[in-house]
Amino acid sequence: MTLHLRNEPAKTTAGRFFEDYCLGEVIAHAVPRTVSGGERALYHALYPARGALYSSDAFARACGLPAAPVDDLIAFHTVFGKTVPDISLNAVANLGYAEGRWLAPVWPGDTLRAESEVIGLKENSNGQTGVVWVRTRGLNQRGKTVLEYVRWVMVRKNRPDAPAPAPVVPRLAPAVAAADLVVPPGLDFTRYDFGLAGEPWRWGDYAVGERIDHVDGVTVEEAEHMLATRLWQNTAKVHFDATWRPDGRRLIYGGHVISLARALSFNGLANAQMIVALNGGQHVNPCFAGDTVRAWSEVLDRAETPAPGVGALRLRLVAYKHGGEPFALKDAEGRHHPKVLLDLDYWALIPR
Repeated sequence: MTLHLRNEPAKTTAGRFFEDYCLGEVIAHAVPRTVSGGERALYHALYPARGALYSSDAFARACGLPAAPVDDLIAFHTVFGKTVPDISLNAVANLGYAEGRWLAPVWPGDTLRAESEVIGLKENSNGQTGVVWVRTRGLNQRGKTVLEYVRWVMVRKNRPDAPAPAPVVPRLAPAVAAADLVVPPGLDFTRYDFGLAGEPWRWGDYAVGERIDHVDGVTVEEAEHMLATRLWQNTAKVHFDATWRPDGRRLIYGGHVISLARALSFNGLANAQMIVALNGGQHVNPCFAGDTVRAWSEVLDRAETPAPGVGALRLRLVAYKHGGEPFALKDAEGRHHPKVLLDLDYWALIPR
């Protein structure tokens, strides 16, 4: 008896490589995620986040909202995590962000999904990797966009001899204009309780050019980082697989550093309650378990908003590791210092 075997299609995938992307394609990412109050509890266990608007339903109601939404970075990490299997599973590094806006609050019970459009491609000179630019949208269960941003990623090639696409590098705005910031409907800071929020400083107390050393530090633990990547369903191999890098070390997920730095900025910016735009950002140097993360901020701009009692600050948030110094950012040639981990530019809402 002869046994005939059919050629079955592969059931698994190694993920996309640089040569697998096409300019203009739209990728609908699997798996939708319903966000619960447990997400907030775990987020606050992972990071020293103490923003009053995200911690207390009563505080949020006094500010005109129906309840406390989930933290702005929970929404960002959840949407980001959806994109990883299709965009950065085979990434060498996530390089930067631009044109990010939070368009609507996310509430416990909302279900988030994501889709991305490929807006740029450029092979690197080594022929081993290329950069992919995508514009990602996070949508809730009603199809409303709650978050959008551009990011670019260095991705490995599977076949070095694969032909390179014609290079297309998108032109991106240097910052989100203050007029394009979206304030959540109903937000009203005229009855804002500074005592409950933790600090007395309001919009008018911050000057453009002012720098703030946030003083505190957090040592990164391997277990916490791995919990965070699983929480956001971020399956990038550099974060999970210790054999993926030549040095045998798992790279700390960049979003983990963002959330640590943002939480540390509470000391000095406790009233910068809501992130509403991401103007730009770079993960400058790698972070590993055992590194101690510290942060400082610079006020880049101020703007009024039409919402009662609500102003906006444009802030640069810099995270650095032990051995670095507050306010040390770049050398004379314009290169980031080796101890700098994150250079992030964002808009936040603050009481006037």
